[in-house]
Amino acid sequence: MAPGNSSPVETSWKIFEEYHIDEDVGFALPNPLEELPHPYDAWISIAKNLPELIKNGQLRAEVEKLTTFSIDGLQGHKLQRLAHLVLGYITMAYVWGEGDGDVRKVLPSNIAVPYCKVSEKLGLPPILVYADCVLANWKKKDPSGPMTYENMDILFSFPGGDCGKGFFLVSLVVETAAASAIKVIPIIFNAIQREDPDTLRKALLDIASCLHKALEIFHQIHEYVDPNLFFNVLRIYLSGWKGNPLLSEGLLYEGVWDTPKKFAGGSAAQSSIFQCFDIVLGIQHTVGGVPSDSAAKFLQEMRTYMPSAHQNFLRSLESGPSVRKFVLSKGDATLQEIYNECVQAMVSLRNYHLQVVAKYIVIPASQSSKRKPTSEEPSEPKNKGTGGTDFMGFLKTVRDTTVNSLLKED
Repeated sequence: MAPGNSSPVETSWKIFEEYHIDEDVGFALPNPLEELPHPYDAWISIAKNLPELIKNGQLRAEVEKLTTFSIDGLQGHKLQRLAHLVLGYITMAYVWGEGDGDVRKVLPSNIAVPYCKVSEKLGLPPILVYADCVLANWKKKDPSGPMTYENMDILFSFPGGDCGKGFFLVSLVVETAAASAIKVIPIIFNAIQREDPDTLRKALLDIASCLHKALEIFHQIHEYVDPNLFFNVLRIYLSGWKGNPLLSEGLLYEGVWDTPKKFAGGSAAQSSIFQCFDIVLGIQHTVGGVPSDSAAKFLQEMRTYMPSAHQNFLRSLESGPSVRKFVLSKGDATLQEIYNECVQAMVSLRNYHLQVVAKYIVIPASQSSKRKPTSEEPSEPKNKGTGGTDFMGFLKTVRDTTVNSLLKED
């Protein structure tokens, strides 16, 4: 446990307060702000019109005209999260332009300096991360209505029409469905400390139920996200500059660093929710705290792309009692069965993620390569995810580790 951090065993509200976790939306930012005060509204006006500015070839010129603003007027977590989101959108649009391979390798200081300062305050890297485009990029159409796709919209869009809205909102609603289980974590830890298998059984059933619900919602991606638009348009704007041959040196943040820096693009691996349940269920991607393979190493690295309060929460869970050891020690067949149901729900989510990635990246990539002459040099990594990893190998390894966590019957 980090000094001064309360254990999640103590009280539920402590989790929600201290670790920036909301009782209703979990790791998502509750009711994100939509407007920045003057003069930062100049950023908003560009971010709100990104697709049009890109289409008209005006985006980069508009960005270069901006004044460099001090971030002293951005006080409070929600304002800073909105600024990080907006500057992330502007940066992605500036670097990737019309998505045609004409990339910029230098981010001008009028964006780079405030972006890096806001990033430092939030403990986030200066690139568009999952915590921006999914967790802080939403609003309800009817504020008193439910957290459903039909009642929601995103704050900012990339080119590709409603593809981005579909991708970000389905990801968010999956996240919030699974997040309902966070509030049972203190109950689970208390049950273990009190040696109370009955309470543990009920709490684990709650987790399994929330994960099943998340998988059910994940199916909506086919309804709202077009594979060709995702692969050929949106994916480009989510790509980072780590492991990307188009920016092999990284991106130079003018006025901040003297050398280019490499950061991974947004990735589902940056979601705290599934790493959270890996820890609770004792699904080990590490051996003795050390990443056991490249997939585990990537998962650990992706934690640094999460808000610092969420990183602290995951660390605090790691110092909690072991659910897996307790279940094994009891020799209770029903308890083991319910534990396995939770792990199997994680396996099912990861299997489904593999299917989605095949449909949205692997198949369009193979179609794209067939259309191009074989002599042409690949201009971008087709086998890499937006986070810069070999995604199919990564996802299969993570899925297999999850499968191996199922308790075997004697």
